Amino acid sequence: MKRVYGLLGWPVAHSASPAMMNAAFAELGIDAVYLAFAVPPANLQAALDGLLALGAGGVNITIPHKLGAYQWAPRHSDEARLAGAVNTLRLHPYSDGEDPEAADVMGHNTDVAGWWTSLRTALPRMPKRVVILGAGGAARAALAGLALYAPTAEVGLAARNLEKAAETAASFQEYISVNLVSWREREQAVAAADVVVNATPMGMWPQDDTSPIDDETCLHPGQVVQDMVYRPLETRLLQQAARRGAERVDGLDMLVRQGVEALEFWLGVSAPVEVMRQAARASLGL
Repeated sequence: MKRVYGLLGWPVAHSASPAMMNAAFAELGIDAVYLAFAVPPANLQAALDGLLALGAGGVNITIPHKLGAYQWAPRHSDEARLAGAVNTLRLHPYSDGEDPEAADVMGHNTDVAGWWTSLRTALPRMPKRVVILGAGGAARAALAGLALYAPTAEVGLAARNLEKAAETAASFQEYISVNLVSWREREQAVAAADVVVNATPMGMWPQDDTSPIDDETCLHPGQVVQDMVYRPLETRLLQQAARRGAERVDGLDMLVRQGVEALEFWLGVSAPVEVMRQAARASLGL
């Protein structure tokens, strides 16, 4: 019987993950299927309990469930503990020699390494000043990545929910310098940054006419502007960055890199990176 894996989010219709992960299973000869599950926030625990009871192998977690999944998981990887968020859950081991009813529940965060790997290829040097827009699970993954790989960077954190931003910033003060930036002053902070990261859903389909930046003159040559959104691949923010001469990093490589990490976490085998990348691109019509 096929082992079930999947993605939990609200919404998930836009996701390229099923195409990417099912292509990987086929390439590896794994008898498994990856499905997208649209789960309202109030139903997250029930959905996870049900998948665990059904013997699912594992799931990825996306907006808005990463903090809820962290609270649900009984154990956490170092990356998940640092981020305070879970984007990947291993529920049961994938092995014919294991009892299929034996749970192995572990919360992990593959966004941390996936984010840094996707960003570092565009960096001419280690970042000195970084502005992160957003304070949810994606922002926490970026902060954790900076804490691990660029701990000397000065970070500005701006979000529309100031209380949430303050809570997020405080939880990382032990590891990295994080300064709280009010949403109305975000563009001033962006103008002084060498790396700008959009960790909000602004610009994501179906609201792809939005951007976290109103006045694009705060963007300039010499900056690296990364948008974690990958549908559409060319977000409004990245269009603004292009007009201002900034280096751009789209969200597709991060999607692929975190997916590679998740697959290897679940199965303990090397993931077919290029097969996954091509499947993700095809799903986006590229």
